[in-house]
Amino acid sequence: MSARDVGVIGIGQMGRGIARRLDGVGRLCAVFDPSAAAIEAAQLSPEVAVAKPLEMAALCERVLFVVPGSDEVAACLLGEGGLLAAARPGTVVLDLTTSDPAATARLAGAAAGHGVAYLDCGMSGGAVGADEGRLTLMVGGEAAALEDCRDLLEVIAAQVFHVGASGAGHTMKLIHNLVCHTVFLATCEGALMAGRAGIGLARAIEVLNAGNARSFASEVRFPQHILSGAFDGRSRVANLEKDLRMAVTLAERIGAPSALGRQSAAILARALEEGHADHDFTTLYLELERLLAPG
Repeated sequence: MSARDVGVIGIGQMGRGIARRLDGVGRLCAVFDPSAAAIEAAQLSPEVAVAKPLEMAALCERVLFVVPGSDEVAACLLGEGGLLAAARPGTVVLDLTTSDPAATARLAGAAAGHGVAYLDCGMSGGAVGADEGRLTLMVGGEAAALEDCRDLLEVIAAQVFHVGASGAGHTMKLIHNLVCHTVFLATCEGALMAGRAGIGLARAIEVLNAGNARSFASEVRFPQHILSGAFDGRSRVANLEKDLRMAVTLAERIGAPSALGRQSAAILARALEEGHADHDFTTLYLELERLLAPG
């Protein structure tokens, strides 16, 4: 068993599962989260320290950021109290956020100035995937740094793809989420149309899953989180809106088409305007017909 040499910053829906996985194999050394309640809820081993980023730099060779985005990474990474102020050369930072690749590049540059490697690791799999160690990771950064961390990543992920240089992991994650969220909204729209035509929701989803329209939304989200009545996808509408907004911005920056992405982003922006930011995103099925109504 390897020594406890890994830190996790951010113990929310995703970070909790990741921290538990690393703790379970004896790799987790320290955690940090502004919420003491979040750390307590993770129920980690007594061997795991609670350490601020500056303190974590002295304890950990690998530090995973599982926070909302680049602003939170920067707050913990930069400045006198940041991890880089005390990080040892050879340390690797793994940024598991969904972030603008331009911001990622700036953070990676700051890390390189301290002899610290920076891997941007887009995640797919959701909170359940984090709990079960079967995430899919899209990694940007130096191949050598990735290989050095592969044994660690295999604890939390079922699949790890190196997709290019620094920023490529977060670029791929935005593309992934543009497709994922747009397909979810399209599936909701189709299911609502079926209902208007007198076809039951369960039967409509069954038919979609038997044909070429099947997707993760129809095969997993609808049966487990919507048809069940649980509406517990474990991600907020605000998270989807942020992802689509960043994806559309990236598309505009690089001159790529994004008509469907823009329309999906507009629907999610309207959902935020109407007070749904903190609602579970699966509840969008209940609200979509009204959100699509004119005016």
